[in-house]
Amino acid sequence: MQWVNILVGLALIFFGRKLFWLFVGGVGFIVGFQIASNALLGQPVWIILLIAVGAGLLGIIAAIFLQRIVVGIAGFFAGGYFLSNLMVTMLHENHEAVRWLLFVAGGLFGAILTILLLNPALIILSSLAGATAVSEHVPLDPQARELLFIMLAVAGILVQSGQYVRDRKPRPPQRTE
Repeated sequence: MQWVNILVGLALIFFGRKLFWLFVGGVGFIVGFQIASNALLGQPVWIILLIAVGAGLLGIIAAIFLQRIVVGIAGFFAGGYFLSNLMVTMLHENHEAVRWLLFVAGGLFGAILTILLLNPALIILSSLAGATAVSEHVPLDPQARELLFIMLAVAGILVQSGQYVRDRKPRPPQRTE
C-alpha cells in the first residue's frame, strides 16, 4: 500500500494549491491511513484503505461546500502530519507523547497559516505534506530519505509557485473581429 501514499504525495506536491480539494482530500487520506494503520493493527489492509479513502472523500465533499473552514482544518492536519513525522525522520525517535504534542503544535501553525495566507500556505503545506508522504514510504537509508524529502519539497514549492504566478498574471483582452 506504500505506492498509494506515494501517488497521493506526488499529487499534493505538484497540484496541492491548484486543486485545493485535492489537498484537503489527500491530507485526509494520508492522515486517515496513518491513524487507521496504528489503531487497527492486524486488520486487513482493505479495511485500513477503506477508512483512508472515506476520510479523503469526506474532506473533498466538505472542501467543496465549506472551503475556508476546511482549508484551515486541512492546514491543521498537514502541519501536524509534517511536524510529527519530521521528528521521527530527523531525530530517528518515535516517542508517542512528543509526537502528538508536535502534531498539535504543527497543526495549529498550519491552520493559522492557511487561514491568513491561503495560496502561499497551500503551496508550502501541500509540498511539505506530499514530500513527507513520499519520502517516508520510499525504501532508502535515512540520509537519502532526508535528501529526497528536501528535493521534493523544494520542487513542489517551485512548481506550484510558478503555477500561481502564471494564474495571477493578467491576460491581455482578446480581440474579436
